[in-house]
Amino acid sequence: MNLAQTFIPARAVAHHCPELTERGPRPEERAQSLASWRRDIAREVAQDMSELLSGAKLDATVSEPEMVRGALVFQRLGAVAANSLLRFGGDDQTALLSFSVETAIALTDRSFGGTGELPSEPVASLPRSAALMIEQVARAIAVAITRVSAVGETAGSEGEDTAGDVIIRSESAARLKPFTPSAPCAVFTIELDTGDGAIWSSVLAMTAERLDRLLPGLGAPVAANDDDAKNGAADIAVFGPMPLPLQAVLAEFELSLGQLDRLAPGDEIPIAIARDIPLRLGAQLVASGSLGTKEDRMALKVTSVPASPINVAVTSNEGQPK
Repeated sequence: MNLAQTFIPARAVAHHCPELTERGPRPEERAQSLASWRRDIAREVAQDMSELLSGAKLDATVSEPEMVRGALVFQRLGAVAANSLLRFGGDDQTALLSFSVETAIALTDRSFGGTGELPSEPVASLPRSAALMIEQVARAIAVAITRVSAVGETAGSEGEDTAGDVIIRSESAARLKPFTPSAPCAVFTIELDTGDGAIWSSVLAMTAERLDRLLPGLGAPVAANDDDAKNGAADIAVFGPMPLPLQAVLAEFELSLGQLDRLAPGDEIPIAIARDIPLRLGAQLVASGSLGTKEDRMALKVTSVPASPINVAVTSNEGQPK
């Protein structure tokens, strides 16, 4: 008697278009993520640049982005500048970082113990010493951005280079081809202030699409790894991007029907928040966690996950669960 059975899907596997399965960030979510990203980059850049400039105490700021076309970015930077094409992590995320020749010379002067003041006269070309100094500065900024961006969340993956780096330098920004002239770009100003009168500015520009992929929490979803596929995650891979409404239940309590009927504005209802807060998908428990904060927002730190938080059934040709 042969008890072996071959199960096949009851119907064709559904393929959902991104418009149905993915929801872009709300404007307020993107604004908050962008503000945190700018603040964190400023902090990291100030710390790393301080080490390059012999321990000078720096205050760094990253401006709000200005949205312009790539052609206008090239026009503003001019024909000659200290330009670097940065790479963030092991992905194809790149951006253009540009210093004026005068700023590059001032930074070089400060690194050798000078005042760091900008030259009073225009400079036609970039000295070799300034070019080498700017390469170090650009690499430090690339590492700082990688550290706080979405690409930095994959750090440590085997065989993947996740450190920020400088791909190539050129006095012509257009020659680096960081984006096309017609591409919508986000342009930031990174400003360094020593507090003693020396202020240096640089321009960071990237396409709007790449910016969204760098912002933590707003990047593209990570694909399932090989181990997940071996454990059966491939069965639900086509449904992976589908958004699900989860609920973090802070407290549950009972009210009598009479109390509920008498509720009025100004009434106070005492509640006790549990130590382990359930995270639910409908009535099903997905995980439990503790309440805390992250980047000035309330957050749930997951402390435990059930062995099989999500049940998925695949039916045979006879309509019976597999």
